[in-house]
Amino acid sequence: MEYPENVGMTPDGAAVRILDQSALPGRTDFITLRTPQEFYDAIYKLQVRGAPAIGCCAGYAMYVFAKDIRADDFAGFYQQLEQKGAFLNSSRPTAVNLSWAIRRMLAKARSLASEPLPAIVAALGQEAHAIQAEDIAMCRAISEHGLSLLKDGDGVLTHCNAGPLATSKYGTALGPLFLGHERGMHLRVFADETRPLLQGARLTSYELDRAGIDVTLICDNMASIVMKNGWVNACFVGCDRVARNGDAANKIGTSGVAILAKYYGIPFYVLGPTSTIDLDCATGADIEIEQRDPDEIRTMWYKEPMAPAHVKCYNPAFDVTDHTLIAGIVTEHGIARAPYEESLPAMFQK
Repeated sequence: MEYPENVGMTPDGAAVRILDQSALPGRTDFITLRTPQEFYDAIYKLQVRGAPAIGCCAGYAMYVFAKDIRADDFAGFYQQLEQKGAFLNSSRPTAVNLSWAIRRMLAKARSLASEPLPAIVAALGQEAHAIQAEDIAMCRAISEHGLSLLKDGDGVLTHCNAGPLATSKYGTALGPLFLGHERGMHLRVFADETRPLLQGARLTSYELDRAGIDVTLICDNMASIVMKNGWVNACFVGCDRVARNGDAANKIGTSGVAILAKYYGIPFYVLGPTSTIDLDCATGADIEIEQRDPDEIRTMWYKEPMAPAHVKCYNPAFDVTDHTLIAGIVTEHGIARAPYEESLPAMFQK
C-alpha cells in the first residue's frame, strides 16, 4: 500500500515538508519547515517521529541550514552549521538516529573543506537524499529478515509505532507484517496503544487497518492476558538506541512487554537499522532517557483534565529493555543474537 511521503524536500529545495503525525488519524496535514526552531519543534512535538524518519528529517534539515548560511570561508560556514546541528540534536536526546544523521552531514562537510562553499552545499543535498534512499533499502532488508521469523497464521504483538510513518517505507518492526501481507500471508497483530501519546492507537492501528492487515488494538495493560490466551507467537518492536551489549531503548512500556514475553515463553525481537546501534554506548544505563511534559498524562487527549492540576507526574518517553530479554536484534544485515557484544559489531563488517 502506498502512503504519502512523510519526509521530503519541497519542490524548490528551500525547505522540508513533513506529514504531521500528531494530527493523525483524524487529519492528514503537512507542515513546511525552514528554520532551526521549526525543525526543533517538529521533532520535539512528535510531528515527525520514529528513529529512521527523524534521521531523514535531520539530514534534510542540515542541508536547509547549509543553504541559508552566509560565510566567507569554510571555517565560518562549518562553525555555524555545527551550532545549528547541536541545537537540533538537543530536541530528542534518546533517539540516536538524530545525532547520527547530524554527525554524518557534518562529516560530509569536513571531507570537502577545500571545495567552494556552493559545491559543499550541493554535496550536502545529495547526502541528505542518500540518507533517505538508504533508509528505504534498509527497511526492505529488515522486513525480509524479520519475515523469516514468522509463519502464516502467527500472532504478533507490537508496541508503539515502527511502520511506514516512522521510516521511509515498510517500517522496521511493522515491515515484516506489510511484506508478509503483500505475499499473501495472514498475520494477526495485537497493537498496544502506548500511553500517554497513543502512537500505537493513532498510528500503528491506522497503518495496519488501512493496509488490510488483521489488527486488534489493546490497552497496554492487556498485553499479559493476550499472551496468556496463546494469541501471540512473537513480539516485534522498534528501537531508538541499542547499546553495545544489546540493551535497547524504545517507547515507554517496551521493557514490560519483554518481561511478560519472557514469562510466557514468547520470543521478543527488536528491529531497527544499524544506524540505531550505538557501539560507543556500553550498556542501557548510559542511554539518556527523555522526560516529557507532565500534561501529556494529565490533560492530553482528554476533553477535561483527568488528574489534579498540580499532581506530580513522572513521564519518561522511553525505557530500556535488558539484552537478556531479547531473542534477537534484526537489522538490514541480518539477525544478531547473544552475545551481542560480538554479534552487533559484526553487523558493521557486512
